[in-house]
Amino acid sequence: MDNRTGRVQRQTSECKVHVFIDIDGQDAIVDVATGVFFFDHMLGQLGKHGGFGLSVQTEGDLHIDAHHTVEDTMIALGEAFAQALGDKAGIHRYGDALIPMDEVLVQAAVDLSGRPYCVHVEPDGMTPMIGPDYPTSLTRHVMETFAFNARIALHMRVLASGRDAHHIVEAQFKALARALRAAVALDRQTARVPSTKGLL
Repeated sequence: MDNRTGRVQRQTSECKVHVFIDIDGQDAIVDVATGVFFFDHMLGQLGKHGGFGLSVQTEGDLHIDAHHTVEDTMIALGEAFAQALGDKAGIHRYGDALIPMDEVLVQAAVDLSGRPYCVHVEPDGMTPMIGPDYPTSLTRHVMETFAFNARIALHMRVLASGRDAHHIVEAQFKALARALRAAVALDRQTARVPSTKGLL
């Protein structure tokens, strides 16, 4: 099978983004710089726990807020992920993960179906900000944006939560990473596309 890599450059009047992903994790180097430091930390979790080689470089209008930077980064990352999957022949297609992080428990399930959908359930009333520049309300938008641009179905649920918004958000990124890692893994029993349609 060819190297499963994706590279996307995206430039708007608000942001300039360059993303490279190697879903087979050759060298598994993760290099992320968006200017939103907590978001960088979360993308680092996605690369590390997904087993991906990942480079993300974003310059955005942070003098306004983090929204455009985070959104455009996730658009590009979703597109690069879809590109890296190619025709999806031989993948497991489905993946799920149940991830604890101290007082938090998060479940994620993905279907690399080509049909984008996102269900996201997390507790209300979280601390509005993590650090100086990451609104906790962005996490749902992150998951939706990635799912729609990667063209996957994603279900994310915070099953048990506590007092720490950092843990609630980080556990979601780790759960997404592990679910994706399972879904992109190659099935040793078949090299065919995992669908009765013959196409995903």
